[in-house]
Amino acid sequence: MSLRNQIIFRILLSAIVILLLAGSLTLWQARRSVEKEISSSIQLAVDIMNLGFNPLNLSSHNLSDFHALQPTRHLSIQLQTADGRLLSIQDQALDTQPESLPPDWFVFAMAIDYPKIEHQIMTGDGQNLKLIISPHPLDEITEAWQESIMFFSSMSLLMALSFFAIHLVLSKSLAAISDMVKALRSIETGNYHHRLPSFSALELDTIANAINHLSSELQQAQSANQALTRHTLSIQETERQQLSQDLHDEFGQSLTAIKVMAAAAVSPKADLQQISRSIQDSCEHLMQVLRSMMQQLHPLTLGQLGLAATLEELVSVWQKRYPNLDWQLDYDPDIDHLPDALSIQLFRVIQECLTNCVRHAQAQQIKIELHTLETTQELQLAISDDGQGCSDQQLYSGFGLKGIRERIYSLKGRLDIITAPQQGMQITAIIPL
Repeated sequence: MSLRNQIIFRILLSAIVILLLAGSLTLWQARRSVEKEISSSIQLAVDIMNLGFNPLNLSSHNLSDFHALQPTRHLSIQLQTADGRLLSIQDQALDTQPESLPPDWFVFAMAIDYPKIEHQIMTGDGQNLKLIISPHPLDEITEAWQESIMFFSSMSLLMALSFFAIHLVLSKSLAAISDMVKALRSIETGNYHHRLPSFSALELDTIANAINHLSSELQQAQSANQALTRHTLSIQETERQQLSQDLHDEFGQSLTAIKVMAAAAVSPKADLQQISRSIQDSCEHLMQVLRSMMQQLHPLTLGQLGLAATLEELVSVWQKRYPNLDWQLDYDPDIDHLPDALSIQLFRVIQECLTNCVRHAQAQQIKIELHTLETTQELQLAISDDGQGCSDQQLYSGFGLKGIRERIYSLKGRLDIITAPQQGMQITAIIPL
């Protein structure tokens, strides 16, 4: 069931319950009102009879004093002799037209067993008469019915207006929700430029701002990923170009020289000992170049000796290049048991961090820590330096830290960078094992 139908159904159900409760309360109130009115009319007739009626002035031929009871409503007044003969009947006529009478069920609901009032009268000429006052509540019930009809008509009108107002608000809200769904579907397809307008409702406007913020963040992330991808492709092309250049310069020239020396060795006057030493030197040079190229492409020690030995070798290489820097490496021995995919990613992150420290930080001390957290089953990598640091605006201006962040996120880890100008930098990564 749609949201609109659910809301309408619940509002309709609530309206029916309200109408039933209001109808029950109205019937109870109308019954009390009829009862109170009839009782008041009976009491009024008795009071008039007691206060303004003198039976000694009454005779069987003069009944004019009974005209004092004519203003009494809802009553039927009968004067009866001792033998049951009616001398005079005053029956309050009902002014209600037959078509305006209430339905039988309403009359039945209002029906109350009202008592008859009988009063013995001794006339001036010695006759015993009986004054009988009987309630006739039909006109009062008719008034109660008309008031109930008016009440329910007003309530129905108010409910209709309420339903109309709810329909307008609901239509406007559902239209806003529809726009949000369209925006989310647009985001799902990769269109992050769509923006929702402002809404008058605070809650809807808050959701719209959140969706707009999401679109903006996704657009920035997409732009950053595209830039990172372009940078990665550029690095790949640069590495391939450098590899091709090294192969051409080093291997090509050395192999050409070896070929020439091998051709010269067949000459009878050739110095075979000198040619042999030259070929050995060329082969040794080629082996050094090959090891350097392989180390750049993928460290062989990582698969053969483990991550610990690879990090030791990496730090040793940097120490030879920059002997004035204080290099510190602290790790747990069990890091060699990490999965290969995790080990190579950690190596690349540390390699990139050390490169940044040397190139940009102007640090005097660089510390690498790699420990496993037994309580949380996580791996903690911390790299810190005492260099010049940077501001938050400069933090991700380059691609080095962006690449580090992407590598850590690919391992479902968390990355925290603490830095400030002239305060050094500390990079902490927490990676679940």
